[in-house]
Amino acid sequence: MGIDNRKRILNRSGGGVPTGDIVCRHWRAGRCTSNPCQYRHSQLPQPNQRNFSVSGSIPQRKPNTYNRVPSKWGSQGGAVNGRPKGTGFKAPLNTRDKICKYWMDGKCSYGERCKFLHQWFVSDDFTMLAQLAGHEKEKVISGIAKPMGSDKLYSGGKDGTVRVWDCQTGKCVTVINLGSEVGCVISEDPWAWNTRTNSELSLGGSSGQVYALALGNEMLFAGTQDGKILVWKFVAATNGFEPAAALQGHSASVVTLVVGANILYTGSVDNTIRVWRLETLQCIYTLTDHTSVVMSVLCWDQFLLSCSLDKTIKVWAVTETGKLEVTYTHEEEHGLLALSGMPDAQGKPVLICSCNDNTVRLYDLPSFKERGKIYAKEEIRAIQTAPGGLFFTGDGNGDLKVWKWTEQSLAAAATIQQ
Repeated sequence: MGIDNRKRILNRSGGGVPTGDIVCRHWRAGRCTSNPCQYRHSQLPQPNQRNFSVSGSIPQRKPNTYNRVPSKWGSQGGAVNGRPKGTGFKAPLNTRDKICKYWMDGKCSYGERCKFLHQWFVSDDFTMLAQLAGHEKEKVISGIAKPMGSDKLYSGGKDGTVRVWDCQTGKCVTVINLGSEVGCVISEDPWAWNTRTNSELSLGGSSGQVYALALGNEMLFAGTQDGKILVWKFVAATNGFEPAAALQGHSASVVTLVVGANILYTGSVDNTIRVWRLETLQCIYTLTDHTSVVMSVLCWDQFLLSCSLDKTIKVWAVTETGKLEVTYTHEEEHGLLALSGMPDAQGKPVLICSCNDNTVRLYDLPSFKERGKIYAKEEIRAIQTAPGGLFFTGDGNGDLKVWKWTEQSLAAAATIQQ
């Protein structure tokens, strides 16, 4: 009786779903070995849909009158109330835009027949020059520095080491064991510093882990775990730094710092950006537009760019009121971790931003037209640029990679140009 009832129910609902209309999950993963397979080895046909065009007439709300800064940001030509104009339409990705997880681990047996991507990036504008192996696997690379005029590259990580790389050979020439996690690395002239100490400089006064460092107006600033910004003043007589101040105001860890136009900008886990005047070391106002952790801040021209785990990049400009206000908001599908910027081979500005889906996106500025995408096994927390079209990425798997814009003449793939 129970079996007959089940049959009757299936018949009333149309006889159930035949296996031929189900896409094989093993085929989707690229590893189905059944021949013939009772399931479909192709995507199900999609229902007919109307074609929509973003080039047609789109009704727009008038911008608020308080925002008087002319905006050329975004491919649709501006923003409304700090939000990007246009529909935000993006074409769906196909499988060739997704990296093969088995290839990442060196285990894909399909080779060229695999329907997923077998390379670390998608772009015609830049290429990967080298992978530098040395940091402990599954330990985050938290900082990268390339001192001006030096033939050395520095990288620090959660494995407790700062590694020094020869830029001509790509070989690690020195390992500095610190005995504790490295929160960030910064360079200035021929010096390189980490959060605590190295062979050249040791700074005291840290309140827990240091997450960010910045230099400006002959001062060194450090964002700390307890929400303070520690300040050291450069003393020419000793050719070193002495403690000068501890700036307070953030209610949680300070994870990003940048200096521009005699102003210090600090981003925090408390979701705010604080703006400090360097002459007085006083906070002049607080920016509260982000709704989650402010992970990175970047100065570009007369603008400030910030990114957050709230999945947005915000562009700030000084308005007629004299305050910084959002003039454009770019939205991503995932939270953002780090920002960096550099010119491409033609000198046009490019924004490099890391997302917490283990990718890095590159965009033209100010249009935010996408220039390419980089993939990684884990989140990329460190991005560093260098002269000659070079940039570097370090991820949570301990992988350090070297990239270069392809329009410029390239040396051998194993050589890192200065």
